[in-house]
Amino acid sequence: MASQLQVGQPQASAEEACEFCATPIPAEHGHVADLEQSMLMCACRACYLLFTHSSAGLSHAEAMRGRYRAIPDRYLSDPARPLSAAEWDSLEIPVGLAFFLRSSEGMAGFYPSPAGATECRLDLQAWDRIAASHPMLTAAAPDVEAVLISRGADGVEYFLVPIDACYELAGRMRLLWRGFDGGSEARQSITEFLTGVRSRARAFSQES
Repeated sequence: MASQLQVGQPQASAEEACEFCATPIPAEHGHVADLEQSMLMCACRACYLLFTHSSAGLSHAEAMRGRYRAIPDRYLSDPARPLSAAEWDSLEIPVGLAFFLRSSEGMAGFYPSPAGATECRLDLQAWDRIAASHPMLTAAAPDVEAVLISRGADGVEYFLVPIDACYELAGRMRLLWRGFDGGSEARQSITEFLTGVRSRARAFSQES
């Protein structure tokens, strides 16, 4: 799923509806990952809750839960264990912003580009070395959460985020990217996105 989910984006429309029951839904709504079709689906609250791990569910939903999985809405940061520039460099990612997703196919890295979410080669040994001292890197739920890492002039930031947030960012870049470096509009969009992630993130140490 890691290499294929990039083509499945939440579908936007003037009047959105749940893709399970067709109930009208607001602009801010939950998403469910279809692991067989490698895509994200918009869901009303009731349908979303059917596919959470904490829900007892209904008999038919229990059988479907292996295919569908609700995407959590948690955002985490770990300021107590900062990521160094040297650790980031050891991953040999060709850009300054990337996200990392674990699925049944293994660990994969992606970065936003004019083509959407582009998969990049990931040094798994380097990732495992870094993860040994940064436990939040291994805390993301498979298929539905990702680790987002950004290297800027002020250093390296990393967050645990819902996977739909990463594909939202990739979708923005596909629409806004201009020229070789993306252009001012794309850079501003990235800045706004990261500001939103920072404002929503709570400390990893607060996780039970």
